[in-house]
Amino acid sequence: MARFKLPTIHSSEITDESSYLDRRKFLQIAGLAATAPVIGSACASEDSGAQGGSLGTITKSEYSTDEEQNTFEEITTYNNFYEFGTGKEDPAVNAQDFVTSPWDVKISGECDNPGTYALEDILKPHALEERVYRLRCVERWSMVIPWVGFPLADLLKRFQPNSNAKYVHFKTLYDPEQMPGQKRRVLDWPYEEGLRMDEAMNPLTIMAVGLYGKEMPNQNGAPMRLVVPWKYGFKSIKSVNEIIFTRRQPPTSWNKSIGREYGFYSNVNPERSHPRWSQASERRLGKGLFGERIDTELFNGYGEYVAHLYEGMDLIKYY
Repeated sequence: MARFKLPTIHSSEITDESSYLDRRKFLQIAGLAATAPVIGSACASEDSGAQGGSLGTITKSEYSTDEEQNTFEEITTYNNFYEFGTGKEDPAVNAQDFVTSPWDVKISGECDNPGTYALEDILKPHALEERVYRLRCVERWSMVIPWVGFPLADLLKRFQPNSNAKYVHFKTLYDPEQMPGQKRRVLDWPYEEGLRMDEAMNPLTIMAVGLYGKEMPNQNGAPMRLVVPWKYGFKSIKSVNEIIFTRRQPPTSWNKSIGREYGFYSNVNPERSHPRWSQASERRLGKGLFGERIDTELFNGYGEYVAHLYEGMDLIKYY
């Protein structure tokens, strides 16, 4: 399939750090920032291990929380990424050689600019922001992560979704040779997720390409992943390589697999218990098994930005 150049749009439209186990071929993308290369050379050290390339100019976002951030090591060595194994430590080990350059993203469905686009053309016009977001996981733990990315809305507008586009459907790369977890029928591969259009266009929703000022580690979803901070972490699909604008609610991997436990909306809601445990409290990763539990907030504490999206909805029924 042919690869297309995206039309140019105007901008108006549109803790500490520790070593980690990942080593990958990083993106060679120029032009994200006018004043400096966006992706620098990977720097390696015998003492600290391989490090990802540093990102260029990054703006601090007004949407960031001022909560204590988790360490780089915690964020990059404790991951859910079943394509590389079901254990929390598996992705950091098994994703080391995952190749993310070159990378294409297929765009289709209810839009005026469908096609297959090179990643550098997708990313080039976007100014990067650091957004320190809470990530709440259904397993009753949470993290605070300094993501680097840009509003998903700015990207989606460039494909000109039409009036029939009510949802956005995302898919992860399917490549069992690179992603050994896909050789097991843990889920129906490839991984799929979806958002209602107004959720996708909300200013909190971002497409992330890095964390802690560095390019995205493989185990965290390189080269780009969704981040939806008011929903449980499994909604933030990793290694996105397909985006489809649809009229109808799309299938999502966990809803297809265990629908009674994982609904389409998956909003953080302390009043809606998981069938096997309560979601009323959480423990911050890194605080130990007996660390203090904290009360879980509705919409993960982001209600002032997103509560209006669900006015009149039964949030127990539509979980």
